[in-house]
Amino acid sequence: MSEQGPELASLTVGDVVASRAIELDRATLVRYAGASGDFNPIHWDEGFATEVGLPGVIAHGMCTMGSVIGVVTDWVGDPGAIVRYGTRFTKPVPVPARGTAVVDVVATVGAVDPDAGTVRVDLTVTHEDVKVLGRAQAVVRLA
Repeated sequence: MSEQGPELASLTVGDVVASRAIELDRATLVRYAGASGDFNPIHWDEGFATEVGLPGVIAHGMCTMGSVIGVVTDWVGDPGAIVRYGTRFTKPVPVPARGTAVVDVVATVGAVDPDAGTVRVDLTVTHEDVKVLGRAQAVVRLA
């Protein structure tokens, strides 16, 4: 990686470009609910969450998605370089009343397009070794 960020010519499919463990706690869920306006009780009420069949309070899917992309923006050095980002929500992330839920992220080069100047970064996102986001991919334009 140069001082301006990663160089397209140096990337190969399969390269792991970044990884991180992201911690989510109940305070994070409260802040996200306030910012997003999503006050669904599955994200704050233990009794309600278990009544509807969840393992307990769960993180907002969009909170998880938003936290994960930080791995890519930090790697590339410019959030504006992200051309496209998408995922599928596959499993909930239970967040304990005390402590944190740890979401592990590994960012791997999935494709390089020299003509477009882009790289597709595939994200493997797990909680307790269970994939919680599927087909998580970001397309990044590199200088």
